[in-house]
Amino acid sequence: MVASRSSGTFWKGKATRVIERQETDRLLPIYPAIAIALERLPAPRPIAFCMDIFDQHYLPLHQQRLQKKCVELAVKTALSLSCKVNEVSTFDRKHYFYADLPAGYQITQQRAPLASDGVISFQVYTPGVHKKPYHKSSRIKQIQLEQDSGKSLHDAELKRSLVDLNRAGAPLIELVFEPDLEDGEEAAALVKELVLIVQRLRACSGRMEQGALRVDANVSLHRTGEPLGTRTEIKNIGSVRGVASAIRYEIDRQRALLQDGGVVSQETRSWDAVEKVTVPMRDKEVVQDYRFMPEPNLPPLRVNLKTKEDSKDVISVPLLQDTIPELPEESRKRIIEKYRVRPEIAIQLVNEPVLWDLFQGVTQDESRDPTKVANLLMNDLLTVLNKNKLEVTECPVTTTQLCELTDLLLTKKINLETFKQILNELVENPDSERSPARLVADKGLSLVTDDDEITQRCNEVIEENPKLVQQYKNGKVKVFKALLGILTKNTQGKIDMAQASEKLKELLKK
Repeated sequence: MVASRSSGTFWKGKATRVIERQETDRLLPIYPAIAIALERLPAPRPIAFCMDIFDQHYLPLHQQRLQKKCVELAVKTALSLSCKVNEVSTFDRKHYFYADLPAGYQITQQRAPLASDGVISFQVYTPGVHKKPYHKSSRIKQIQLEQDSGKSLHDAELKRSLVDLNRAGAPLIELVFEPDLEDGEEAAALVKELVLIVQRLRACSGRMEQGALRVDANVSLHRTGEPLGTRTEIKNIGSVRGVASAIRYEIDRQRALLQDGGVVSQETRSWDAVEKVTVPMRDKEVVQDYRFMPEPNLPPLRVNLKTKEDSKDVISVPLLQDTIPELPEESRKRIIEKYRVRPEIAIQLVNEPVLWDLFQGVTQDESRDPTKVANLLMNDLLTVLNKNKLEVTECPVTTTQLCELTDLLLTKKINLETFKQILNELVENPDSERSPARLVADKGLSLVTDDDEITQRCNEVIEENPKLVQQYKNGKVKVFKALLGILTKNTQGKIDMAQASEKLKELLKK
């Protein structure tokens, strides 16, 4: 067996849909990694490459104990999702035998979970798919603490399987959702919202590509009013967009199979992100008896639901409630209502933590128009990043730089084209020590705003173009655009066009 080591914690969830008189039952197990979790004794050893089962579950020293910080993060997550936190929860052993589960059982909370009866609310909007955003919510059946298994690695070319015990025994949080979703886009929007929530709680990095959050989707089709169909589980979904794509493909696959008179097999399938298809992994035709039994090594978990008691031995739910920050849906609602930001912009802004942090930083100064700042971020900054083939998470522009550059634009010291040019300079040369103002000065890009100079430039245009001036005075007002274009060309666009336009009109009346 092959093993490596890292820290982490993970989770799960569930969901559903109606398509052309057929419904999909969709289970979404979602696993975000928590920073600190169940502690194992003795201390972990260095990375090992030749291991036997006793390396992972050595006896009698392998004794689990619950760590307070792990439970606090799980409780905060539950509170953020409007769950009822149970005063007492218990742990169970779930028995099954896979190579990636050395002990032969998993510690979970099947019968008395940490929390239950919650809801996650989110906005569904994918540019190019939806004309406008719409609100959606999904009920949460329960949230429970669990122990993670290892990871099986299958090498088809060499015809061998390896087991990575990196995460075996690490803690996770499982979220179980009710079947309230209607398609893959809604499932992806739910996952994205959960990522944003746990990131704000600092409970998880939410990075699916690193396994910090894992999603399995169970999909089944059935006609309206008929019992649920055979369910297929999809694993190895490595991104938020992959959630939508995998579910969409599986719905289409099952629909085509049923329409051709075929039968859907109960199986586990893997999502191939390169080929954009699901491929069979293993059958699940027999319902497995997991032989749940109480976990003998972990006592019932009790939390304080009433008082704000700050103690190392007590988990105070009211105290944790006070530490929950503004959540993503609250942020969207605030900037839509307070700043009149368009819902589409608000959704995209909040959904990108880097952009949201920049927006928050720039708009701390009330003199900066939040709506204009939002548009600059969503239109101009994203355009520059795309031009330089950078992800939003790779944006090198700092809040300080963006504040200074925005001020130059809003105070009409530069125009929008110069704003974009300097922004591109900051992205292309992130190590440059020159400030936006210095870059503008060095490149001679400052706007002409002096009234006397603007008057002089306008008079030059009038004197050099007598025919156009006469046509304008004879009533051909469209000629004014031509005169304004000449002024722009003569000044290389380095002039306050609003001020220049008014001045030119004033002089033409004489």
